[in-house]
Amino acid sequence: MPLVTIVGGQWGDEGKGKIVDMLAQKADVVARFAGGANAGHTVINPLGTFKMHLIPSGIFYPNVVCVMGNGMAIDPKKTIEEISFLREKHINVDNRLFISDKAHLIMPYHFILDKLEEERRGGDLIGTTCKGIGPAYVDKVARRGIRAGDLLNRRNLLSKLRPVVDYKNELFTKLYDAASISVDEIYEQCCHYSEILAPFIKETSSLLQEAQERGALIILEGAQGTLLDIDFGTYPYVTSSSPTAWGACSGLGISPMKIDRILGIFKAYTTRVGKGPMPTELNDEVGEAIREKGHEYGTTTGRPRRCGWFDSVAGRFSVHLNGITDVAFTRLDVLDLMPHIKICTGYNLDGKVINQFPCDINEQERCTPILEEMDGWQTCTNDVRHFDNLPPAAKAYVKRIEELIDCPISVISVGAKREQSIEIRPIL
Repeated sequence: MPLVTIVGGQWGDEGKGKIVDMLAQKADVVARFAGGANAGHTVINPLGTFKMHLIPSGIFYPNVVCVMGNGMAIDPKKTIEEISFLREKHINVDNRLFISDKAHLIMPYHFILDKLEEERRGGDLIGTTCKGIGPAYVDKVARRGIRAGDLLNRRNLLSKLRPVVDYKNELFTKLYDAASISVDEIYEQCCHYSEILAPFIKETSSLLQEAQERGALIILEGAQGTLLDIDFGTYPYVTSSSPTAWGACSGLGISPMKIDRILGIFKAYTTRVGKGPMPTELNDEVGEAIREKGHEYGTTTGRPRRCGWFDSVAGRFSVHLNGITDVAFTRLDVLDLMPHIKICTGYNLDGKVINQFPCDINEQERCTPILEEMDGWQTCTNDVRHFDNLPPAAKAYVKRIEELIDCPISVISVGAKREQSIEIRPIL
């Protein structure tokens, strides 16, 4: 059975939650490999609308095992809230939701640090969600992180916490002129987390290995998007982990040789939350119309998303970087009423035409889009279920995107519900 990795092809918010939910009906395991509660995956199904931040989107199918991988930064309080919410909706999580014992935890001091550091930057903000993600990954790399497995041994946990909290208090009081925190209070919180989360914590890489050996169909669920990758994204306006296809391997303990398909999720237009370059951004009534029609407000923060035309230069970069084999093209219906639609086919950089995504942030900020205009279809596509039944102009738009990003589009989403999808060629 195939092992499929799902990644965001743009700056996040591409609709990964719906696509994972749609494909998970055939899956045995859905495992998330990166990010934390800074991600928001919206799933609409017969049970209602669910905005998940940590628990994998496959949780709504009772036979699917869900894994929160070691590459995540897990907020234990938020995880407990999501578990409680799912139970209230009569969705069973016991013996089918597992948290990697190697996943790092977002601690109370990470939230404080995130906020203090963003305030310290003044006007030069990164645009963090202030969910403690960045500081948690900093501690991971600095080898002073607290991992989920530490909750299982309270005596050792306290000995690990003391030097970390002492270090944080040095920062709070001397660098930020802020109040200190109590190690005893944090330890008590962790004991509470342990009581609830201990049954879910286990060594998950062996679980995934065993699933592969018995031929299980496994979906690896990414978060955020490729252009927010810590190495290859629009640095420094990026996330703190690797939301790319190779992040799935390190974030779950899976060999890259085992991955069969890499599905990239792209919106039919481009959005971004927070600061950073976005060459196709529309600061006009067209951008506002896309935002309102697409309800483009952050699932996690509620911030309005910046909206613009589809950027095929960035899209092609993402396809080649990840080795994407198939594309899921979402929110085509948002463009239904547009009389004309534009696509960015290249950049103008200081008077020179380029077709490659620049590595340097200063060059990215100086790029202006070269736009190709196509006719809109000006008819509703929400009820279309077969590619041949799409309006001719919509089919032409899809085919043009395929040409520009050098990758086949296998699935088209024309609405938020599971069934509002067009499968051109099978992914699973």
